[in-house]
Amino acid sequence: MPEPVVVDAHHHFWDPAAAEYPWMTDDLAAIRRRFGPEDLRPLLAQCGIDRTVLVQTRSSLEETREFLLVASRTEFVAGVVGWVDLTDARVAATLRDLRTARGGGRLVGVRHQVHDEPDPGWLLRADVRRGLEAVGDAGLAYDLLVRTRELPAALRTVRDFPEMRLVIDHIAKPPIRTGEVHAWEEAMAPFSELGNVFCKLSGMVTEADWETWRPDDLVPYVRRVVGWFGEDRLMFGSDWPVCLVAGSYARVVHALLDALGDVSSASRAKIMGANAVRFYGLRDAGPR
Repeated sequence: MPEPVVVDAHHHFWDPAAAEYPWMTDDLAAIRRRFGPEDLRPLLAQCGIDRTVLVQTRSSLEETREFLLVASRTEFVAGVVGWVDLTDARVAATLRDLRTARGGGRLVGVRHQVHDEPDPGWLLRADVRRGLEAVGDAGLAYDLLVRTRELPAALRTVRDFPEMRLVIDHIAKPPIRTGEVHAWEEAMAPFSELGNVFCKLSGMVTEADWETWRPDDLVPYVRRVVGWFGEDRLMFGSDWPVCLVAGSYARVVHALLDALGDVSSASRAKIMGANAVRFYGLRDAGPR
């Protein structure tokens, strides 16, 4: 049998010398430099990662076009989750233009920094819903970047778009640093009943204490998410290079494997790659 494909379903590239990143505050000074394919390639080889999904970092069509070009010439980038203005009445035309541009075949999804919007119900706005419908009509997935505050609107969105593929990034960023679980758990549990929504086991180490976290700190959250979503609706993401403020790429990978515990090898293969291939419809995503 062929070896199962391993996919990092969530990472970024950026260059602060060439663009503005409003979220890159002083506490993130350690990662305020360029990160590109040449930086990630050896880390993937070290950890046995075959393919990746490159995810947007700012509200910029220019970045989306750049990422598609990067994907077209980077052997390990199997898909791009880009940004489009969902509130724009021409969003369907924008998506068509992106799909026909160089690298456009690698566009697999769309994301917006919903948790940075002042309105916790932003996803429920009529213009946003029209944009989400265009994303679904284009056959693309949608990444939900939300915290506990925005989960009620995300839940309604998932219910209202039952034919659309959606995924919750970073397990909705629970407050791992404090160990609090109840509000997040109450808001996340209802997603277990909705088969069209997946969840990324990503972005957890930066919600923990950057200096003192251990894999055991992730376990209460990972175990709950595994219980809600099961082996078929979870996928691994490193959130590199954001994760570097709390730990190396390899440490993030190993921490997740530790937190998953004694899941079967078949379940682990799904979470670490096969589910991402299926969810995003990744092409040419076999083992290297």
